[in-house]
Amino acid sequence: MTKKSVSTAPQSSKRTHAQQKEESSKPTRKMSEYGKQLYEKQKVKEMYGMREKQFRRFFSIAARKKGATGETLLSLLERRLDNVVFRLKLATTRAQARQVISHGHVNVNGKKVHTASYLVEVNDIVSLKPAVFDKQVFVNQVINKRLATAAKVPEWLELNKAEYKGQVLRYPVRSDIQAPIEEHLIVELYSK
Repeated sequence: MTKKSVSTAPQSSKRTHAQQKEESSKPTRKMSEYGKQLYEKQKVKEMYGMREKQFRRFFSIAARKKGATGETLLSLLERRLDNVVFRLKLATTRAQARQVISHGHVNVNGKKVHTASYLVEVNDIVSLKPAVFDKQVFVNQVINKRLATAAKVPEWLELNKAEYKGQVLRYPVRSDIQAPIEEHLIVELYSK
């Protein structure tokens, strides 16, 4: 007896997996207005590494101030100490900046600050404590490596690479924030 090689696969198997999935999948639903607003809020919260309660507190502060609430909110978020340390290239991520701050390695105007949500003011000088420089591995692998990158320090901050410190020249404005954020959606969400 001879065995015949019979193909058990249907003829449709010659189509790619993507083509098969495209034919069988349901049409995607358009995101609702509420869904867009929620997505934008979650995106900004994740970007700045915040929880809902912190984010709501910053929104309420922004709502009380004069000017456009959305732009004020983004300005407040940019002025957080953890973000400033990240923007000054003294940490590789905002999460790492928060850890460096909470461990007491950051001074603002010569005083130790260990609250990541501390809001910097104009002319504040943000620097690393001298004890940090005893940790050569951290300085070489994190700070010097990040300082050598082409990442640009925002115009509202001034960096002194030699002394590992920076100064706040002015408050950040909307044009300083390059991330694609539609802050009006966040304002609409919280205004309901």
